[in-house]
Amino acid sequence: MPSKRPLDVSAVDSQVFNLKRRIAETEAQLSRLKANLARLEIEQTLSSTASDSDTNETLDSLRSPNHFPTSFYANEAAGFGFPDDWQTEALAALSAAEQAGKAQKDGGPWPLRSEEYRRYGRQLIMPEVGLQGQLKLKKAKVLLVGCGGLGCPAALYLAGAGVGTLGLCDGDVVEIGNLHRQIAHTAQNIGMKKVESVRKSVEELNPLVHVEEHRESLQAHSVLEMFEQYDVVLDCTDNPASRYLISDTCVLLGKPLVSASALRSEGQLMVLNNPPRSPGDPSGAPCYRCVFPRPPPPESILTCGEGGILGPVVGVMGVLQALEAIKIITSGSVEATSSQFGLVKDDNAFSITDGQSSAIPPSLLLFSAYGSSPFRSIRLRSRKQNCAACSSEATITRGSLASGSLDYVQFCGALNPINVLAPRERLSAREYARLREQHLSREGMSPGPPTHILMDVREKVQFELCSLSRSLNVPFSELIALKPAAVKETMALTNETAPSMNGGPAPEWLQQLIALPSEETIHVVCRLGNDSQVAVRKLKDLGLVAASRKVVDVKGGLQAWREEIDPGFPEY
Repeated sequence: MPSKRPLDVSAVDSQVFNLKRRIAETEAQLSRLKANLARLEIEQTLSSTASDSDTNETLDSLRSPNHFPTSFYANEAAGFGFPDDWQTEALAALSAAEQAGKAQKDGGPWPLRSEEYRRYGRQLIMPEVGLQGQLKLKKAKVLLVGCGGLGCPAALYLAGAGVGTLGLCDGDVVEIGNLHRQIAHTAQNIGMKKVESVRKSVEELNPLVHVEEHRESLQAHSVLEMFEQYDVVLDCTDNPASRYLISDTCVLLGKPLVSASALRSEGQLMVLNNPPRSPGDPSGAPCYRCVFPRPPPPESILTCGEGGILGPVVGVMGVLQALEAIKIITSGSVEATSSQFGLVKDDNAFSITDGQSSAIPPSLLLFSAYGSSPFRSIRLRSRKQNCAACSSEATITRGSLASGSLDYVQFCGALNPINVLAPRERLSAREYARLREQHLSREGMSPGPPTHILMDVREKVQFELCSLSRSLNVPFSELIALKPAAVKETMALTNETAPSMNGGPAPEWLQQLIALPSEETIHVVCRLGNDSQVAVRKLKDLGLVAASRKVVDVKGGLQAWREEIDPGFPEY
């Protein structure tokens, strides 16, 4: 007699559970369908008899059933003589739908909605997140300052992870030049406010996320009020003044700060003020001022518009910002009590409690897209003892910040256009265009040594994109690096000797400059009219310009040429 196979109780239990779950989901869906059918049939009857604006307003309200309980539908159904059996079934469906809606609003029997279990399931099953981590994400409020190359990917990944509230702060609008790297914007949104464009992308990705729009640039007098609403702040800006303002505010309010930047093919990332502690507490993490006590000289700051940026590079840094924010929220690594910072938190608000990650030393993460080792980490020191923001000697207070007495633009240096030349050393684009036309017509565009000299000091890669005819490319970086002694050595060589510098061949452009006729004016141009002024000064300091020669720059550079002379000149 064959032996019976032992019954797998766990497998049977699993099958029973799955069947019950599927039956419950099917019954719930059937109930929703019946409720929708009942509403539509009532509305259909009301529509056929509607004759005035009051009835039309009733119909509009009726389509928002959350505002009208089942009793309203019962009265309307009875008033229009619906059959008793239909009323019984339809109103039962409506009542079930109403109760289900209330249960879902109140959280129901499960901590998350059914949609949330399905949406976040892949991260819910990770031990680093789990149910408690997801609930923390749902309650968390994260502020993104800047909706550009960093803010776009950060916003989308935070929304995808289920952060309950996203704050978006940016006063700029979408331009076509943003689209290659700012992936939350689309061509259809050109001219739209960036915060609105990102909000649309977030809502399309995850309608469960609440988005708060701050459609203005960051201002010192209102930053405290804005930041107080949020739990974690992401600095997605691109200028030093904003970075210091954001960091100072986070220190004063006890907010963890995730800061990143990117330029060309490189980026950097720091998690600051984590754990947040009141100023003077040595157990707190460093702030931005601890790492960079003084801002860089204004003339040394290179923006993406001037230096360039590779889209995926800024995308990598923005994604890493989102990742660090999620880690902060789900791990519970920071304790920011209301008594410590004078804040009153809602009982239902997100809270960060002390955890193990407070022992992780702060670090600066460096990324290089073309480096042999793309990622490097540099350990940061603890809080600076005399830091103006987070030390016991701090001079930055809530009062000084709110009053506007702290001028961050002045602290970082004015970002106005460079103006280092005398008026006689400069020409407008229109003045240069007239002189250029006269010279070229006199030359007849014939071959031979030019009598009109235009020196374009943009880097070679930009010069190859577009240039004015008969211009000589002298890369700004090479010109600035040139030493007077090397120039004298090259100029002293005889014609029989190949010009050289320190044993190597002299650049071709240097040989051409030395050979230029001394009676002709040298016109210097760049992209925006800043580098060209510095280049004029450098030419004179190097001794490449005789006392009798005139050297001038073109105001506003090739941008002014495009705006005033040739609208077809490429813009990049």
